[in-house]
Amino acid sequence: MRKYGTQRGFTIVEIMGVVAIMGILAVITLPTIKTNAIRAKMAEVIFAFGPCKQLITEVYLSGGDPPASGGQWGCEVGPNASTYVDQVTTTAEGTIIVSLRGFNDGRFNSHQVTLAPLDATGNLTSGGPVMRWRCGSPIDTTDVLPQYLPASCRGG
Repeated sequence: MRKYGTQRGFTIVEIMGVVAIMGILAVITLPTIKTNAIRAKMAEVIFAFGPCKQLITEVYLSGGDPPASGGQWGCEVGPNASTYVDQVTTTAEGTIIVSLRGFNDGRFNSHQVTLAPLDATGNLTSGGPVMRWRCGSPIDTTDVLPQYLPASCRGG
């Protein structure tokens, strides 16, 4: 900063330097901020798995049989379930499918995230107890990129 008599202020070079630094910081941080905002919205999607996950686990643990027709476990939710969840459906084996909406982004609207019950061998459960769940796997028709899913739901 230079002084000319009684006038004080910043030179144009100093102002341009500050603006350039702010621009560089914005370019570096904006993609991360957007990804984290989408992950926060995905938390609601993961929360939608809860009721069906509990019901399916209980049916298999108690030795019950899965529903005979079309995978109607009784925990499904119809269209427009919440802000970011369009609907929750299930398959006959117990795979839970959550359809997305409300993201205002074509990479997510009308896409799906799945949660599949696995037995001790890592295959879909067919009457035995659920040993673990596979979340967000493309094998189960998840079509959301893993980078936008929580770490606990990236195909494992």
